[in-house]
This record gives sequence, C-alpha cells and structure tokens, in this order.
Amino acid sequence: MTTPGAPPKRPFKLASTQSKDLAASASSRQAREITIAHSPDSDDAFMFYALAADKVRVPGLTFSHTLCDIETLNRKAMQGIYDITAISFHAYPYIQDKYALLPSGGSVGEGYGPMVVAMHPFTPAEIKQKRIAIPGKLTTAYLALRLFAPEIDTEVVPFDQIIPQILEDKQQAGLIIHEAQLTYEKSGLHQIVDLGKWWQGVTGLPLPLGGNAIRRDLGPDVMSKVASALRASIQYALDHRSEALKYAMQFARDLDPQSADKFVGMYVNDRTLDYGPDGREAVRELLDMGHKAGLIPYPAKIEFVQ
Repeated sequence: MTTPGAPPKRPFKLASTQSKDLAASASSRQAREITIAHSPDSDDAFMFYALAADKVRVPGLTFSHTLCDIETLNRKAMQGIYDITAISFHAYPYIQDKYALLPSGGSVGEGYGPMVVAMHPFTPAEIKQKRIAIPGKLTTAYLALRLFAPEIDTEVVPFDQIIPQILEDKQQAGLIIHEAQLTYEKSGLHQIVDLGKWWQGVTGLPLPLGGNAIRRDLGPDVMSKVASALRASIQYALDHRSEALKYAMQFARDLDPQSADKFVGMYVNDRTLDYGPDGREAVRELLDMGHKAGLIPYPAKIEFVQ
C-alpha cells in the first residue's frame, strides 16, 4: 500500500536497464565455455593476454584459462581434458585422433631452440656419452635430443629444477627449455649444443617446438571461431606490445623486462600468427623423422584447422 503523496516505490529496475540485464544474463547462460590450457611462460602469457583480459571476445563463447607445465599438458591432452591446449609437437601423434592443430600460436625456433648445458665445456661428441636431465619424454626438446644422439642416457627432471640439479652436481648436463635459454650463463654453465641450430643445419628448416591444439568434437564452426580468436589475440599482443608484456612479466621467471621482451620476441612473432609453408613442412619433417627413427610409434597425420 502506498502512502498518499509519497513517491511510488520502484521494486523493479527501469524497463530499458532491466531488459539489458536480462539479455546479458540470457547471453551468459547460452554462452559455451571453452577451456584453454597453456604453460606458465611469458611467451604463452603474451599470446593469450587478449583472450584472458577480454580484449578479444567471441559472441556465444567464454574462455577459462588453466596453466600447467608443458609435460603435464602433453599427458592431459592424451585424455582430452581441455578444449584448447598448448602441446609439444612431439606429443601430437599421440593425440591426433582427438585434436587438430590451430593455424596460429606456434613456438618456432629460427636457428635456436632447446640447449644442452653443463658445468664442464664438453664437446658435442663427449656429451653423447653423458646422462642428460630432460624436462619430459613428450617434449619436442627430448625428441630433437634423441634425433641428435639416438643412444643418449636421460633422466626426467622438472624443467625448472634442471639447472639447480646441475649446480648441485646431481646431473652431468641438462636439456633446458623456456627462459633458461637466456639465463644459463648467469649460472656459469656452458652451452654444448643448441638443438635449434643443429636442426636447421641438418634440415634447413626452423625447429617447431610447440603449438596449440583444439578438440575435434567441438565441431568445425566452433573450431574456426576459436582459431580466429587466437590469431586476433596474438595480433593484439603484437600491436600492444608494452601492455601485453606487462601482463606477461608475471610469468617471466626472474627475467628483467629487456630479457623478457627478447624471449617473447623469439617465440611470439609473425610466424606465430601463421607457420608459413616452411613452418608446416618443418612440423611434418620433425614427426616423420621421429617415426622413421622409431621414437614415435604412430605416423603423424598433420591437420591444421582451416
């Protein structure tokens, strides 16, 4: 009951505002969640920044992000856990029935890549007789190492513990990935071989290390929309470099801003937007060589989302 002369109560929002809220609520209910997983590295953070910060949006889709080390992501991809996942290319033949490759988002070494480092300056021939700490048996780094030295002795060690274990004399040498490629010299270690440089000398191609894969059961329409969104996210980061780098610095593992910028530039660039013909050829060549060498049990069926 309203008191005479008192202004009427407004138990509801104004019609226009209420309609907008109802529409937003309905849109949220109808939106499909896409799960994304990538490694907690500055280069991955840089390329996914625009999606994580809602700078790039896709009508009808929302994105949730999970961060895991790359070997864990490789193994979870075998179970089909995430809709979109960063993977090592070495892992792709094991998941190719569940996933296709996205045409952008690749980390490709242009004459550089994972490195074997040690306290002692071994020769490449000597290092083949040593035990090497590796970051995982599904990493592309490990595949490249085995192509370089088929009989080499290895031990799996978490990627961020490889340098500490060398310094503690628990390992003779280690295969380093990620930002350690820029920091190993500060620890007094020697580079024995750069597998990206070795690979380029053997094949004349860049070394494709990792890419992004998407579940096939999402269907062609969603796969295409997600592919466009990832490319837009990478382009946004490249176009707004300072902004994206500021976000990526939280994953830079003790790199100063200048070094983080250099590392991101190594693995997020124009080739990240599109592998290019030689980049796609390099993926096929790497996996074909791995299969022929008996390192990969399945022939790779490379398929990129159109």
